[in-house]
Amino acid sequence: MSAIVWTAAGSLAAWLWLLLCQGFFWRTDVRLPPRTEPEDWPSVGVVVPARDEAEVLQESLPSLLRQEYPGRAEVFLVDDGSSDGTGELAHELARRHGGLPLTVASPGEPPAGWTGKLWAVRHGIGLARTRAPEYLLLTDADIAHAPDSLRQLVAAARTGGFDVVSQMARLRVASRWERLVVPAFVYFFAQLYPFRRIGRRGARTAAAAGGCVLLRTEAAERARIPDAIRHAVIDDVALARAVKGGGGHIWLGLAERVDSVRPYPRLHDLWRMVSRSAYAQLRHNPLLLAGTVAGLALVYLVPPVALVAGLATGRTGAVVLGGLAWLVMTGTYVPMLRYYGQPLWLAPLLPFTAFLYLLMTVDSAVQHYRGRGAAWKGRTYTRPDAVVGDET
Repeated sequence: MSAIVWTAAGSLAAWLWLLLCQGFFWRTDVRLPPRTEPEDWPSVGVVVPARDEAEVLQESLPSLLRQEYPGRAEVFLVDDGSSDGTGELAHELARRHGGLPLTVASPGEPPAGWTGKLWAVRHGIGLARTRAPEYLLLTDADIAHAPDSLRQLVAAARTGGFDVVSQMARLRVASRWERLVVPAFVYFFAQLYPFRRIGRRGARTAAAAGGCVLLRTEAAERARIPDAIRHAVIDDVALARAVKGGGGHIWLGLAERVDSVRPYPRLHDLWRMVSRSAYAQLRHNPLLLAGTVAGLALVYLVPPVALVAGLATGRTGAVVLGGLAWLVMTGTYVPMLRYYGQPLWLAPLLPFTAFLYLLMTVDSAVQHYRGRGAAWKGRTYTRPDAVVGDET
Protein backbone atom coordinates (compact mmCIF):
# COMPACT_ATOMS: atom_id res chain seq x y z
CA MET A 1 0.00 0.00 0.00
CA SER A 2 1.25 3.50 -0.85
CA ALA A 3 1.82 6.28 1.66
CA ILE A 4 -1.28 8.15 0.47
CA VAL A 5 -3.45 5.07 1.07
CA TRP A 6 -2.03 4.55 4.56
CA THR A 7 -2.54 8.24 5.36
CA ALA A 8 -6.12 8.12 4.10
CA ALA A 9 -6.71 5.03 6.23
CA GLY A 10 -5.39 6.91 9.26
CA SER A 11 -7.70 9.82 8.53
CA LEU A 12 -10.71 7.53 8.21
CA ALA A 13 -9.81 5.82 11.49
CA ALA A 14 -9.57 9.22 13.16
CA TRP A 15 -12.99 10.19 11.85
CA LEU A 16 -14.58 6.94 13.02
CA TRP A 17 -13.14 7.56 16.48
CA LEU A 18 -14.40 11.17 16.49
CA LEU A 19 -17.82 10.03 15.31
CA LEU A 20 -18.30 7.44 18.05
CA CYS A 21 -15.92 8.21 20.90
CA GLN A 22 -15.67 12.00 21.27
CA GLY A 23 -18.83 12.59 23.24
CA PHE A 24 -21.04 12.72 20.14
CA PHE A 25 -19.76 16.29 19.77
CA TRP A 26 -21.43 16.65 16.39
CA ARG A 27 -24.96 16.46 17.76
CA THR A 28 -26.70 19.76 18.44
CA ASP A 29 -29.39 18.58 20.85
CA VAL A 30 -27.64 19.68 24.07
CA ARG A 31 -29.95 22.54 25.04
CA LEU A 32 -31.07 23.84 28.43
CA PRO A 33 -31.69 20.79 30.66
CA PRO A 34 -35.14 19.95 32.08
CA ARG A 35 -36.24 22.54 34.60
CA THR A 36 -39.09 23.54 36.88
CA GLU A 37 -39.66 27.01 38.19
CA PRO A 38 -38.70 27.50 41.85
CA GLU A 39 -41.23 28.71 44.40
CA ASP A 40 -38.82 31.41 45.53
CA TRP A 41 -36.78 33.13 42.86
CA PRO A 42 -33.20 33.97 43.93
CA SER A 43 -31.68 37.39 43.38
CA VAL A 44 -29.32 37.85 40.44
CA GLY A 45 -26.60 40.36 39.62
CA VAL A 46 -26.02 40.76 35.87
CA VAL A 47 -22.42 41.81 35.10
CA VAL A 48 -21.60 43.24 31.66
CA PRO A 49 -17.98 44.21 30.86
CA ALA A 50 -18.02 46.72 28.01
CA ARG A 51 -15.15 48.38 26.17
CA ASP A 52 -16.04 50.45 23.10
CA GLU A 53 -19.34 48.63 22.57
CA ALA A 54 -21.63 51.48 21.48
CA GLU A 55 -22.18 49.80 18.12
CA VAL A 56 -23.82 46.70 19.61
CA LEU A 57 -25.10 48.02 22.95
CA GLN A 58 -28.26 49.53 21.47
CA GLU A 59 -29.53 46.04 20.69
CA SER A 60 -28.06 44.02 23.55
CA LEU A 61 -28.56 46.18 26.65
CA PRO A 62 -32.33 46.75 26.20
CA SER A 63 -32.74 42.97 26.01
CA LEU A 64 -31.21 42.68 29.49
CA LEU A 65 -33.21 45.55 30.92
CA ARG A 66 -36.43 43.96 29.62
CA GLN A 67 -35.87 40.61 31.35
CA GLU A 68 -39.12 39.16 32.70
CA TYR A 69 -37.67 37.83 35.91
CA PRO A 70 -39.91 37.19 38.94
CA GLY A 71 -37.14 37.75 41.48
CA ARG A 72 -34.83 40.66 42.17
CA ALA A 73 -32.28 41.36 39.42
CA GLU A 74 -29.99 44.29 38.68
CA VAL A 75 -27.63 45.04 35.79
CA PHE A 76 -24.07 46.25 36.41
CA LEU A 77 -22.38 47.53 33.26
CA VAL A 78 -18.65 48.15 33.66
CA ASP A 79 -17.40 50.72 31.17
CA ASP A 80 -13.81 49.60 30.73
CA GLY A 81 -12.13 52.75 29.47
CA SER A 82 -14.32 53.19 26.40
CA SER A 83 -13.64 56.00 23.97
CA ASP A 84 -16.93 55.75 22.04
CA GLY A 85 -19.39 56.87 24.70
CA THR A 86 -20.40 53.37 25.83
CA GLY A 87 -21.18 54.49 29.40
CA GLU A 88 -23.24 57.50 28.35
CA LEU A 89 -25.17 55.40 25.85
CA ALA A 90 -25.94 52.83 28.55
CA HIS A 91 -27.46 55.55 30.75
CA GLU A 92 -29.51 56.85 27.81
CA LEU A 93 -30.80 53.37 26.96
CA ALA A 94 -31.85 52.83 30.58
CA ARG A 95 -33.76 56.11 30.59
CA ARG A 96 -35.39 55.25 27.29
CA HIS A 97 -36.33 51.62 27.95
CA GLY A 98 -36.65 51.36 31.74
CA GLY A 99 -36.83 47.85 33.13
CA LEU A 100 -34.25 46.37 35.49
CA PRO A 101 -32.15 48.79 37.55
CA LEU A 102 -28.85 49.69 35.86
CA THR A 103 -25.58 50.74 37.45
CA VAL A 104 -22.77 51.99 35.20
CA ALA A 105 -19.27 52.16 36.64
CA SER A 106 -15.65 52.27 35.51
CA PRO A 107 -12.79 50.37 37.18
CA GLY A 108 -9.88 52.33 35.74
CA GLU A 109 -6.91 50.72 34.03
CA PRO A 110 -6.18 47.12 35.07
CA PRO A 111 -3.16 46.53 37.31
CA ALA A 112 -0.27 44.33 36.25
CA GLY A 113 -1.22 40.67 36.06
CA TRP A 114 -4.84 41.23 35.02
CA THR A 115 -6.43 41.03 31.60
CA GLY A 116 -8.65 44.05 31.04
CA LYS A 117 -11.88 42.13 30.64
CA LEU A 118 -11.42 40.16 33.85
CA TRP A 119 -10.52 43.32 35.75
CA ALA A 120 -13.81 44.79 34.56
CA VAL A 121 -15.63 41.59 35.55
CA ARG A 122 -14.02 41.75 39.00
CA HIS A 123 -15.26 45.29 39.45
CA GLY A 124 -18.75 44.34 38.33
CA ILE A 125 -18.88 41.32 40.64
CA GLY A 126 -17.78 43.54 43.51
CA LEU A 127 -20.66 45.93 42.81
CA ALA A 128 -23.13 43.08 42.51
CA ARG A 129 -22.04 41.48 45.78
CA THR A 130 -23.13 44.57 47.70
CA ARG A 131 -26.68 43.36 46.90
CA ALA A 132 -25.83 39.79 48.06
CA PRO A 133 -27.18 37.99 44.97
CA GLU A 134 -27.40 34.20 44.95
CA TYR A 135 -26.40 34.10 41.28
CA LEU A 136 -24.29 36.17 38.91
CA LEU A 137 -25.03 36.35 35.20
CA LEU A 138 -21.83 37.16 33.32
CA THR A 139 -22.71 38.23 29.81
CA ASP A 140 -20.85 40.09 27.09
CA ALA A 141 -21.96 43.44 25.73
CA ASP A 142 -22.76 41.99 22.31
CA ILE A 143 -25.19 39.35 23.60
CA ALA A 144 -28.95 39.85 23.18
CA HIS A 145 -31.20 37.80 25.45
CA ALA A 146 -34.80 36.75 24.92
CA PRO A 147 -37.13 38.22 27.59
CA ASP A 148 -37.27 34.93 29.51
CA SER A 149 -33.57 34.10 29.21
CA LEU A 150 -32.62 34.84 32.82
CA ARG A 151 -35.72 33.08 34.11
CA GLN A 152 -34.89 29.91 32.15
CA LEU A 153 -31.22 29.94 33.18
CA VAL A 154 -32.04 30.25 36.87
CA ALA A 155 -34.72 27.56 36.68
CA ALA A 156 -32.23 25.20 35.00
CA ALA A 157 -29.55 25.91 37.59
CA ARG A 158 -31.92 25.40 40.52
CA THR A 159 -33.50 22.24 39.10
CA GLY A 160 -30.23 20.56 38.14
CA GLY A 161 -28.17 21.77 41.09
CA PHE A 162 -25.67 23.42 38.74
CA ASP A 163 -23.06 25.92 39.89
CA VAL A 164 -22.58 27.10 36.29
CA VAL A 165 -25.14 27.10 33.50
CA SER A 166 -23.70 28.47 30.29
CA GLN A 167 -25.12 28.78 26.80
CA MET A 168 -23.12 29.11 23.60
CA ALA A 169 -24.80 32.15 22.09
CA ARG A 170 -25.91 31.80 18.50
CA LEU A 171 -23.39 33.86 16.56
CA ARG A 172 -24.40 36.05 13.63
CA VAL A 173 -24.34 34.40 10.19
CA ALA A 174 -25.30 37.08 7.67
CA SER A 175 -22.25 37.73 5.50
CA ARG A 176 -20.67 35.23 3.12
CA TRP A 177 -17.65 34.74 5.37
CA GLU A 178 -19.78 34.38 8.49
CA ARG A 179 -21.70 31.55 6.83
CA LEU A 180 -18.47 29.80 5.93
CA VAL A 181 -16.54 30.30 9.18
CA VAL A 182 -18.95 30.79 12.11
CA PRO A 183 -20.76 27.41 12.22
CA ALA A 184 -17.36 25.73 11.94
CA PHE A 185 -16.11 27.77 14.90
CA VAL A 186 -18.83 26.31 17.14
CA TYR A 187 -18.34 22.86 15.58
CA PHE A 188 -14.60 22.90 16.39
CA PHE A 189 -15.30 24.17 19.91
CA ALA A 190 -17.74 21.32 20.53
CA GLN A 191 -15.21 18.85 19.13
CA LEU A 192 -12.60 20.11 21.59
CA TYR A 193 -15.03 20.40 24.52
CA PRO A 194 -17.88 17.88 24.00
CA PHE A 195 -20.93 19.34 25.72
CA ARG A 196 -22.16 15.99 27.03
CA ARG A 197 -18.94 15.44 28.96
CA ILE A 198 -18.97 18.92 30.47
CA GLY A 199 -22.23 18.32 32.31
CA ARG A 200 -21.19 14.89 33.58
CA ARG A 201 -20.09 14.72 37.21
CA GLY A 202 -16.61 13.29 37.54
CA ALA A 203 -15.62 14.05 33.94
CA ARG A 204 -12.54 16.22 33.52
CA THR A 205 -13.86 18.18 30.56
CA ALA A 206 -14.70 21.74 31.58
CA ALA A 207 -15.76 24.70 29.45
CA ALA A 208 -18.18 27.58 29.34
CA ALA A 209 -19.19 30.19 26.77
CA GLY A 210 -18.32 33.65 28.04
CA GLY A 211 -21.25 35.38 26.42
CA CYS A 212 -23.74 33.75 28.78
CA VAL A 213 -22.61 32.29 32.11
CA LEU A 214 -24.92 31.97 35.09
CA LEU A 215 -22.67 31.43 38.10
CA ARG A 216 -23.70 30.65 41.65
CA THR A 217 -22.11 33.29 43.88
CA GLU A 218 -21.06 30.75 46.50
CA ALA A 219 -19.26 28.71 43.84
CA ALA A 220 -17.55 31.85 42.55
CA GLU A 221 -16.25 32.63 46.02
CA ARG A 222 -15.10 29.06 46.57
CA ALA A 223 -13.21 29.06 43.26
CA ARG A 224 -11.90 32.63 43.81
CA ILE A 225 -13.46 33.92 40.60
CA PRO A 226 -12.18 36.02 38.94
CA ASP A 227 -8.93 36.46 40.92
CA ALA A 228 -7.82 32.87 40.33
CA ILE A 229 -8.04 33.32 36.54
CA ARG A 230 -6.90 36.94 36.28
CA HIS A 231 -4.26 36.09 33.62
CA ALA A 232 -6.63 34.13 31.40
CA VAL A 233 -7.17 35.32 27.85
CA ILE A 234 -9.76 32.60 27.16
CA ASP A 235 -11.51 33.37 30.41
CA ASP A 236 -14.72 31.36 29.96
CA VAL A 237 -13.00 27.97 29.87
CA ALA A 238 -10.67 29.02 32.68
CA LEU A 239 -13.71 29.94 34.80
CA ALA A 240 -15.34 26.57 34.16
CA ARG A 241 -12.15 24.71 35.06
CA ALA A 242 -11.79 26.65 38.30
CA VAL A 243 -15.37 25.98 39.36
CA LYS A 244 -15.28 22.30 38.37
CA GLY A 245 -11.87 21.88 39.98
CA GLY A 246 -13.41 23.09 43.23
CA GLY A 247 -16.08 20.41 43.09
CA GLY A 248 -18.71 22.45 41.26
CA HIS A 249 -21.28 21.04 38.85
CA ILE A 250 -21.29 22.81 35.48
CA TRP A 251 -23.33 22.65 32.28
CA LEU A 252 -22.81 24.02 28.78
CA GLY A 253 -25.03 23.74 25.73
CA LEU A 254 -26.24 25.52 22.63
CA ALA A 255 -28.52 28.50 23.00
CA GLU A 256 -31.98 28.80 21.53
CA ARG A 257 -32.79 32.44 22.28
CA VAL A 258 -29.44 33.99 23.22
CA ASP A 259 -27.75 35.65 20.24
CA SER A 260 -24.58 37.56 19.51
CA VAL A 261 -25.28 40.73 17.56
CA ARG A 262 -21.65 41.49 16.78
CA PRO A 263 -21.04 41.52 13.01
CA TYR A 264 -18.02 39.92 11.36
CA PRO A 265 -18.63 40.99 7.76
CA ARG A 266 -15.09 40.41 6.44
CA LEU A 267 -12.69 37.50 6.63
CA HIS A 268 -10.26 39.86 8.36
CA ASP A 269 -12.71 40.36 11.23
CA LEU A 270 -13.17 36.62 11.74
CA TRP A 271 -9.44 36.02 11.35
CA ARG A 272 -8.70 38.50 14.12
CA MET A 273 -11.35 36.94 16.38
CA VAL A 274 -9.77 33.49 16.09
CA SER A 275 -6.08 34.36 15.90
CA ARG A 276 -6.12 36.66 18.93
CA SER A 277 -6.31 33.66 21.27
CA ALA A 278 -5.63 30.51 19.24
CA TYR A 279 -2.01 30.17 20.36
CA ALA A 280 -3.02 30.90 23.96
CA GLN A 281 -5.29 27.85 23.71
CA LEU A 282 -2.12 25.86 22.90
CA ARG A 283 -0.35 27.31 25.97
CA HIS A 284 2.15 29.06 23.69
CA ASN A 285 3.79 25.67 23.22
CA PRO A 286 5.54 25.08 19.85
CA LEU A 287 5.16 21.30 20.20
CA LEU A 288 1.41 21.63 20.72
CA LEU A 289 1.29 23.95 17.72
CA ALA A 290 3.10 21.41 15.55
CA GLY A 291 0.81 18.64 16.77
CA THR A 292 -2.28 20.74 16.11
CA VAL A 293 -1.20 21.59 12.58
CA ALA A 294 -0.41 17.93 11.86
CA GLY A 295 -3.72 16.82 13.38
CA LEU A 296 -5.76 19.33 11.40
CA ALA A 297 -3.99 18.25 8.23
CA LEU A 298 -4.57 14.55 8.87
CA VAL A 299 -8.21 14.88 9.90
CA TYR A 300 -9.48 17.61 7.58
CA LEU A 301 -7.10 18.00 4.64
CA VAL A 302 -6.05 14.43 3.89
CA PRO A 303 -9.53 13.14 2.85
CA PRO A 304 -10.06 15.48 -0.15
CA VAL A 305 -6.36 15.33 -1.09
CA ALA A 306 -6.40 11.52 -0.99
CA LEU A 307 -9.57 11.38 -3.05
CA VAL A 308 -8.22 13.71 -5.74
CA ALA A 309 -4.79 12.05 -5.75
CA GLY A 310 -6.37 8.63 -5.98
CA LEU A 311 -8.49 9.65 -8.95
CA ALA A 312 -5.45 11.17 -10.64
CA THR A 313 -3.21 8.13 -10.10
CA GLY A 314 -5.78 5.37 -10.31
CA ARG A 315 -5.31 4.24 -6.71
CA THR A 316 -8.71 2.86 -5.75
CA GLY A 317 -7.77 2.51 -2.10
CA ALA A 318 -7.01 6.21 -1.76
CA VAL A 319 -10.28 7.09 -3.51
CA VAL A 320 -12.37 4.83 -1.27
CA LEU A 321 -10.68 5.66 2.04
CA GLY A 322 -10.41 9.39 1.33
CA GLY A 323 -13.97 9.53 0.07
CA LEU A 324 -15.33 7.70 3.13
CA ALA A 325 -13.41 9.97 5.52
CA TRP A 326 -14.70 13.05 3.70
CA LEU A 327 -18.23 11.63 3.81
CA VAL A 328 -18.09 11.04 7.57
CA MET A 329 -16.66 14.53 8.08
CA THR A 330 -19.41 16.06 5.98
CA GLY A 331 -22.11 14.12 7.82
CA THR A 332 -20.93 15.28 11.24
CA TYR A 333 -21.04 18.91 10.11
CA VAL A 334 -24.62 18.80 8.80
CA PRO A 335 -26.34 19.14 12.23
CA MET A 336 -24.40 22.34 12.99
CA LEU A 337 -25.33 23.84 9.64
CA ARG A 338 -28.98 23.00 10.33
CA TYR A 339 -28.73 24.62 13.75
CA TYR A 340 -27.51 27.80 12.06
CA GLY A 341 -30.07 27.53 9.25
CA GLN A 342 -27.39 27.33 6.56
CA PRO A 343 -27.50 25.45 3.23
CA LEU A 344 -26.17 21.91 3.42
CA TRP A 345 -23.92 22.37 0.38
CA LEU A 346 -21.54 24.14 2.77
CA ALA A 347 -20.82 20.84 4.55
CA PRO A 348 -18.36 19.44 1.96
CA LEU A 349 -16.43 22.74 2.18
CA LEU A 350 -15.38 22.02 5.77
CA PRO A 351 -11.80 21.03 4.71
CA PHE A 352 -11.35 24.50 3.21
CA THR A 353 -12.67 26.16 6.37
CA ALA A 354 -10.40 23.95 8.49
CA PHE A 355 -7.46 25.07 6.37
CA LEU A 356 -8.37 28.68 7.16
CA TYR A 357 -8.40 27.85 10.87
CA LEU A 358 -5.01 26.16 10.51
CA LEU A 359 -3.62 29.36 9.00
CA MET A 360 -5.25 31.46 11.73
CA THR A 361 -3.62 29.30 14.40
CA VAL A 362 -0.20 29.60 12.80
CA ASP A 363 -0.69 33.35 12.46
CA SER A 364 -1.59 33.54 16.16
CA ALA A 365 1.77 31.94 16.99
CA VAL A 366 3.62 34.27 14.63
CA GLN A 367 2.00 37.31 16.28
CA HIS A 368 2.96 35.98 19.70
CA TYR A 369 6.63 35.61 18.79
CA ARG A 370 6.60 39.06 17.25
CA GLY A 371 5.66 40.35 20.68
CA ARG A 372 2.12 41.31 19.80
CA GLY A 373 0.46 38.62 21.91
CA ALA A 374 -3.28 38.14 22.35
CA ALA A 375 -5.46 41.23 22.09
CA TRP A 376 -8.83 42.24 23.49
CA LYS A 377 -10.39 45.60 22.65
CA GLY A 378 -7.15 47.37 21.94
CA ARG A 379 -5.14 45.77 24.74
CA THR A 380 -2.38 43.27 24.05
CA TYR A 381 -1.27 40.55 26.45
CA THR A 382 2.10 38.88 25.99
CA ARG A 383 2.45 37.05 29.31
CA PRO A 384 3.19 33.36 28.72
CA ASP A 385 0.79 32.43 31.50
CA ALA A 386 -2.09 34.46 30.07
CA VAL A 387 -3.84 31.36 28.83
CA VAL A 388 -6.73 29.09 29.52
CA GLY A 389 -6.32 25.58 30.80
CA ASP A 390 -6.74 22.12 29.39
CA GLU A 391 -10.03 20.57 28.40
CA THR A 392 -9.98 16.84 29.06
